Amino acid sequence: MKSYGLSLATAAVLGDEEKKMAAENASIEGEEGSFSLTVEEKKALSALDSSLFGFLSQTEDGARTKTLLNKAIHCYESLIVKAEGKVESDYFCQLGHFNLLLEDYSKALSSYQRYYSLQTDYWKNAAFLYGLGLVYFYYNAFQWAIRAFQDVLYVDPSFCRAKEIHLRLGFMFKVNTDYESSLKHFQLALIDCNTCTLSSVEIQFHIAHLYETQRKYHFAKEAYEQLLQIESLPSQVKATVLQQLGWLHHNMDLVGDKVNKERYAIQYLQKSLEEDPNSGQSWYFLGRCYSSIGKVQDAFVSYRQSIDKSEASADTWCSIGVLYQQQNQPMDALQAYICAVQLDHGHAAAWMDLGILYESCNQPQDAIKCYLNATRSKSCNNTSALTSRIMFLQAQLCNHPQGSLQNKTKLLPSIEEAWSLPIPAELTSRQGAMNTAQQSLYLATVNDDHPPYLTGSTKYLQAASTGIQNQNGNHSVPQNSRPKGHAPNHFSFHIPTSEEQKVTNCTKESKHSRSRSLSSKTSRQDISNICINVKGHSNHVHQITSVAISSPNNEDSESTNLVVDNPQPSALVGEAIDSVGTGTCDKVNNVHPAIHKMPDNLAASSPSSANSTESLSPKLTNQNHAHITGFIIPHSRLHTSNKEGQENSESSVVVNLGLRPRPQITPPVSVSIYSTSTEVLKACRNLDKNGLSNSHVLLDICPPPRPPTSPYPPLPKEKLNPPTPSIYLENKRDAFFPLLHQFCINPKNPVTVIRGLAGALKLDLGLFSTKTLVEANNDHMVEVRTQLLQPADENWDPTGTKKIWRYENKSSHTTIAKYAQYQACSFQESLKVSSLCINIGRRVCGRKRKGPFKTIKCGINIDLSDIKKWRLQLHELTKLPAFVRVISAGNLLSHVGYTILGMNTVQLCMKVPGSRIPGHQENNNFCSVNINIGPGDCEWFVVPEDYWGVLNDFCEKNNLNFLMSSWWPNLEDLYEANVPVYRFIQRPGDLVWINAGTVHWVQAIGWCNNIAWNVGPLTAFQYKLAVERYEWNKLQSVKSVVPMVHLSWNMARNIKVSDPKLFEMIKYCLLKILKQCQTLREALVAAGKEVLWHGRINGEPAPYCSICEVEVFNLLFVTNESNSEKTFKVHCQNCARKTSGNLENFVVLEQYKMEDLMQVYDQFTLAPSLSSAS
Repeated sequence: MKSYGLSLATAAVLGDEEKKMAAENASIEGEEGSFSLTVEEKKALSALDSSLFGFLSQTEDGARTKTLLNKAIHCYESLIVKAEGKVESDYFCQLGHFNLLLEDYSKALSSYQRYYSLQTDYWKNAAFLYGLGLVYFYYNAFQWAIRAFQDVLYVDPSFCRAKEIHLRLGFMFKVNTDYESSLKHFQLALIDCNTCTLSSVEIQFHIAHLYETQRKYHFAKEAYEQLLQIESLPSQVKATVLQQLGWLHHNMDLVGDKVNKERYAIQYLQKSLEEDPNSGQSWYFLGRCYSSIGKVQDAFVSYRQSIDKSEASADTWCSIGVLYQQQNQPMDALQAYICAVQLDHGHAAAWMDLGILYESCNQPQDAIKCYLNATRSKSCNNTSALTSRIMFLQAQLCNHPQGSLQNKTKLLPSIEEAWSLPIPAELTSRQGAMNTAQQSLYLATVNDDHPPYLTGSTKYLQAASTGIQNQNGNHSVPQNSRPKGHAPNHFSFHIPTSEEQKVTNCTKESKHSRSRSLSSKTSRQDISNICINVKGHSNHVHQITSVAISSPNNEDSESTNLVVDNPQPSALVGEAIDSVGTGTCDKVNNVHPAIHKMPDNLAASSPSSANSTESLSPKLTNQNHAHITGFIIPHSRLHTSNKEGQENSESSVVVNLGLRPRPQITPPVSVSIYSTSTEVLKACRNLDKNGLSNSHVLLDICPPPRPPTSPYPPLPKEKLNPPTPSIYLENKRDAFFPLLHQFCINPKNPVTVIRGLAGALKLDLGLFSTKTLVEANNDHMVEVRTQLLQPADENWDPTGTKKIWRYENKSSHTTIAKYAQYQACSFQESLKVSSLCINIGRRVCGRKRKGPFKTIKCGINIDLSDIKKWRLQLHELTKLPAFVRVISAGNLLSHVGYTILGMNTVQLCMKVPGSRIPGHQENNNFCSVNINIGPGDCEWFVVPEDYWGVLNDFCEKNNLNFLMSSWWPNLEDLYEANVPVYRFIQRPGDLVWINAGTVHWVQAIGWCNNIAWNVGPLTAFQYKLAVERYEWNKLQSVKSVVPMVHLSWNMARNIKVSDPKLFEMIKYCLLKILKQCQTLREALVAAGKEVLWHGRINGEPAPYCSICEVEVFNLLFVTNESNSEKTFKVHCQNCARKTSGNLENFVVLEQYKMEDLMQVYDQFTLAPSLSSAS
């Protein structure tokens, strides 16, 4: 035999081993036939699914259960292999659950993928979605984890692990800097009384820290102090709270002068160390405080303690280097800085300080290399100053004779020599901890203002805080620290795992930086650190260590190239909805004569559509190192049927091993929209009480809503700048011509500009001029947005170095008189500065680098709804054609029954050149009317509704919330994605009609005022898009301004609908809500819960849940206290049950009699069309 260089003895041994292994395999294969699960084992396994993740080890027989799971996995895998994979899809789902419970994440994901590919209605399986979300969360694929978790809450709002989902969503949104969403989910977790892996005080801490991250320092301080008032506060929580308070006082001016704030900071940090003397982070912060008041020796001692108590930290070494440099010990300072940059190759502050050190020692070449490394760091926030300094040093080098600098004696080794020098043991006693840190349980989050840093080992809640203050005028602020005025952004939280959730390091220094990562781009400079502390359900503390995780698909996960001469490699709504065409204009429906009075009741909503993209499934190499190339996204289009679909069960999922899982959807009900109300209620009377508790308007046979994919085939490049549909009016007759209405509401036209409207109708636009507004109500409130003056077709970061999507505009308030004064001063200033380019975006000098930018203020959301204050202005608008009026019989928003500011009322904006209205769709996708008062022009950018999914994807890639964030699209990105953009100028007197769902953003070219409001045409297209957005908002946990359920019932009361498409959608909505009301009411009565009559007052706003902000129809869950005080703090059923499982603290109020709703339902019938009637 060939031994390929091995000895004969060795070859013989290997041969024996091969024979032994073959015999073992044969034995195993022989046993497989008899290897099966007993009836008792199947029964035990039937109660196991993903909802037990993190809680399995807390059961008495946890070890035995794990053994059973391993046996079940072996049995299932053998069965699948024997059947050549041709088994029911549920086997793969169960296999995914079992592997997840054993924390074999790659196998779990693989099994879930197979289930997804085989099961068309996978989205009905809440346990599958939850398990999939947990796997994505483990791999830091936050974009996909968020989608999976949101789907769980959508299909089953009362899912047994909803609290765990809200916690994870809170942390992931914090990572993505979507702080409003993060706060909302933390609060939803806090009110939930179900069991969870975090205690209420831990959740409260995270809420306090979220305030701190948002720079709401006084809110944060108050929240921390409230935590300290809690008796029997766990020691580690107390230590962390004290640490945060100390750091807050050090960085913020919360108590006055510097002496007092440092005194308070030191006191808090010392108290924190009394609770946890092994906190390296607290020792580091204490050293920073001592350093800021000149106590150098105490600072050194504290830094030494920090290094001894925790892993190596680039921040700590950078601070030590600053102290050495202040003490005129350049060699020691050099070694400390080298430690810092070796720990973190992208530590901008350390590179800057090192450059300053070399420059002070007259070694400009080394200084230039250090400055270049600093500028290449994503965390560098003063690139322009460094670039100027580099150019200055390079000019100096050119002026010196060649070799003159080389002849001088160097005080310090060059950067190349210093990089390879052995670091003294005194400085590196804890440097070996770097490797440990890279494998610890830590999650770094991303935040523009709060860069990442590595913390030391912590026990429990390691609340991070960064921010290395400028310790003298010559030294920079370390990148991993927070500049003065910035709060620390780091905290650890416990994530339920059966043993330990292993979150592998994905920092730039890690060799796996490209393997386990997010699928959405996240920049390193955006990191706000969150440390995951792994623990069980109890309040016991488990020690953790920390490492950072970077994001995938982005430059930041790449290694940093150091600038040295010999660079070292870095380690571093059914048929009814589908038939709503976009090619033809929807017919306008007939209206009751009595429709001119405002309706007064609540209502339902209708089917909507769900689009999504579908990508490749992730491919994993092994359990710990997975390369995720794509993720599961449902692909479906909503379709409506006249037959009622299945209802989603809100009970938790239990899998029957070896059999089909227990159905999660209740049996279908054979009723249609043409059944009478009595037949509908009779058919659903015997359904399970949990089967109809959600209030989704989507059909039950459809998955959760998804953004639409980009239309196919893509448009050619020459059609990406289409001409804007424009109509020129010459007289009043033109304005009231019926075809104008039909042209505007045609879905083919995303926008229509009606030019010359004011002149044709002889509108007195002067009534809306700044002068008239001041004379009428000078103290009226104005919301002010502080913005940066930029070219209309570009959006740069504040430093002017790169184009971005995020658009920061801070909100404040003033009065009309004060803003008018600002507007006038702005105009006068422009007259003095002849070089000022007034026409922003059209005559801007071309420069590769923009900025610095001038700050401007835009006045928005000026409410003109009060008829007493604005009688003349509102009366003037009655001259408009009916289809664009604020109130008209053919306007859906006129049937809401109460005022929705800015939608069915007029709002005004006051602008100076450069004022922006960021990108958005109108609330609930309603149409919009905008009239430019003048005297200046506005520039508009418009994208058709079909492409909003593409813009949503861009927002996600840029860590922006499409619905809630402020964003200004990069036109280059849109054109590259084949997105058409309409671009036009709105002149004084022009009316812009924004069609349903159209995305748009606007910038003022000159000084002008604009008035705007929303309109809802009575078309199937408008209703469909409004319902789709209503459901999308629910999925995204965003409040829908328009209560579509309430509106739908009012439409049924007041409007005769002749369009079959619109009728079917509204009727289906009424059908579903009617069933839900009856089923919920009967369930409450059966449980012994009394339902009290409450009624409804005309003009009363539709009720929303005070917790989750979903619309609540008919049956209101009100706390006993608010009911007795008549404040009526409303809850939805799900939030009420989370707060009080048996609803003992709640009173149920009824707003409508079932008989009344049944009558409305039966009387709403399809009216004959005008053509057939004639």
